[in-house]
Amino acid sequence: GEHARGEDHQDADSEDHEDTHGAKHAHGDHATVTHRFADAERWAKRFEDPGRDAWQQPDRVLKHLALQPEAKVVDIGAATGYFPVRFAKALPKGTVYGVDVEPTLVNYLNLRAHREGIANLVALVCAYDDPRIPEPVDLVFICDTYHHVGERVRYFGAIKEHLREGGRLAVVDFKQGEFPVGPPDAHKLPAEKVIAELEQAGYRLVSRSD
Repeated sequence: GEHARGEDHQDADSEDHEDTHGAKHAHGDHATVTHRFADAERWAKRFEDPGRDAWQQPDRVLKHLALQPEAKVVDIGAATGYFPVRFAKALPKGTVYGVDVEPTLVNYLNLRAHREGIANLVALVCAYDDPRIPEPVDLVFICDTYHHVGERVRYFGAIKEHLREGGRLAVVDFKQGEFPVGPPDAHKLPAEKVIAELEQAGYRLVSRSD
């Protein structure tokens, strides 16, 4: 059923396509997402607000994903580590990469991982048109960021090359409707549009949770 947090969880498997290798090229103008995060500590207070758990429901998300302890995960748009830290703690034998376009946030997350003794979490700077995934992974995770990405079919089509056999892409984003948190409805994407775009990029839907 629907929950007050106003988010959709969508989980897709990669499907092999012969033309996948041609998908990696420029992804267009990402000027709409060039927010500057000069004060990472200030943003951490917002992103890591304990009240976020009530609507983001991170434990429910991790349970739904049912990852193996040794899984390799990349979180696109990792920011200050809300989900990457949880992934790393839940996957003691795994590896978690938190990628973000903002170097200040990447530095913050690496310092946080060091400070909290999380050895299996590494934060990396990525580009707007390339997440720069360093090795094949079991899960590509993107939370509250999908609607910001430009040229999404190309972008996520290229990501398929970085998924291991049986690998998945999981999208968590705000669903349409008026809720206490989240962007204006005009900035949200219908779930059906997200699914259609990812199918066009070569994925197939394997599960969905509202």
